[in-house]
Amino acid sequence: MFSFPDPVDERAARTVALGVVLLGLAAVVSRQAFLLVPLAYGFWARLLTGPKLSPLGQLATRVVAPLLPGRPRLVPGPPKRFAQGVGVAFSSTALVLWYGFGSGAAYVVVSLLVVAAFLEAAFGLCLGCKSFAMLMRIGVVPARICEACADLTLRQPS
Repeated sequence: MFSFPDPVDERAARTVALGVVLLGLAAVVSRQAFLLVPLAYGFWARLLTGPKLSPLGQLATRVVAPLLPGRPRLVPGPPKRFAQGVGVAFSSTALVLWYGFGSGAAYVVVSLLVVAAFLEAAFGLCLGCKSFAMLMRIGVVPARICEACADLTLRQPS
């Protein structure tokens, strides 16, 4: 139950990111704080269980990604899990800010999250994954956490 897929189909990850963009934009534009709850829940569910307990993760992996043209594009799971952790931090911070301090700062945090999710959805640029790679390079994240990240010969050609 509490595992994360490795590898991950990047098409599904980008579909999830699109869902985050849409939900985050809906929260910011409508100023409806209750939309921050499913946003944060989704990140927590995906961090802890991959797509298993995430409605958006299930939709992306079981419905949308299989319908997309082309073959799955498999990427290492640990950087994607790290990115979900960053999403947990941002979405949970937004919830605390909203209910503890009011809407202004919360929507700034959600807007930053939406920008990052948009970059992933539209261009395949995962800022969390880039941060994970940098942390590996400087030795904060040990190479054993993601052998496919540390050893370029283990990566599949694009």
